[in-house]
Amino acid sequence: MKSNPLHGRGARTNASGRYERFAREAFDDGWVGEEGTRPFETIVTPELAKTIISTNHSPDISFDQSINPYRGCEHGCIYCYARPNHAYVGLSPGLDFETKLFVKANAVELLEREFAKPGYKPKTIMLGGVTDIYQPIERGYGITRGILEVMERWRHPVSLITKSQLVIRDIDILARLAERGLTKTAISVTSLERRISRVMEPRAAAPHRRVEAIRMLADAGVPVTVMVAPIVPAINDSEIEAILDECARAGASAAGYVVLRLPLEIKDLFREWLYTHFPDRSTRVMSLVRQMRNGRDYDPEWGKRQRGEGPYAKLIADRFAAASRRLGFDKPRLALDHTQFRRPLEHGGQPDLFSSE
Repeated sequence: MKSNPLHGRGARTNASGRYERFAREAFDDGWVGEEGTRPFETIVTPELAKTIISTNHSPDISFDQSINPYRGCEHGCIYCYARPNHAYVGLSPGLDFETKLFVKANAVELLEREFAKPGYKPKTIMLGGVTDIYQPIERGYGITRGILEVMERWRHPVSLITKSQLVIRDIDILARLAERGLTKTAISVTSLERRISRVMEPRAAAPHRRVEAIRMLADAGVPVTVMVAPIVPAINDSEIEAILDECARAGASAAGYVVLRLPLEIKDLFREWLYTHFPDRSTRVMSLVRQMRNGRDYDPEWGKRQRGEGPYAKLIADRFAAASRRLGFDKPRLALDHTQFRRPLEHGGQPDLFSSE
């Protein structure tokens, strides 16, 4: 029986990144026997980062500081907008993105140093703004937990987003931070249907596990936002109200959404995935995508890229708003406390003479 080397992976190919000199294309040379080919293995490379806190000035993103302890993501979500970043290191945004991962081994040390700088001013830091901080390799490396320990030690406000149930491993730290008004979490729930979730996000937690994580976080006093992201027309858009209802019952207190984005290489990767898993809907999906993007596959303009525009985008916005009002998700955004931050002592430094600790 032939094995499927793509089993458990999101992308269908390993097409060349936009900066490579030569293009690669899949080609069957007839040498694949009845045994098939070996599955793609996950390769993790530790690296020493120069900086750890990234900043952005995008007006349609709710945070301006973030930390991403990993590059690449084993979850393999076909729609992931971080995929094109792998092209910067000469790798494919396709299968390379989900199988050739990088871990910032010195992330915790760098964060301590950053907090110790005299000019550092505390602002909420988002964990996981690019790739998932709780992807499978976090079980072994524990970089995310180390970062949270630093946040708790120096009472720094932190938010996070994930689609992994592994977040409940750190519920002890998150509960203590939440008690001080220093953290909030977001769980991405793209679909409640296992088949859709399995092919869109092959190595992420199953939908019911994500809902369970919401319940456990909420029971521990940690504020939880449910993110319906991305909304893919003709694939999961019919589930908007069902997802919000289920997550509200689990204890979520806020909600947000993003419509499908197809920048750079993602548009071709998504089409390959779409033709493989939903050939009967592929034409309609792409037609609706273009209706929301002014006739294009993607519109990068701020204010439009997250929500789209046009009648179909408005329909999604209206449905989401109505469900949010009904469930009480339309309250003002929760602000975290920036006043409790304590600066770490630099090496050889002196403590404050009047410090109480």
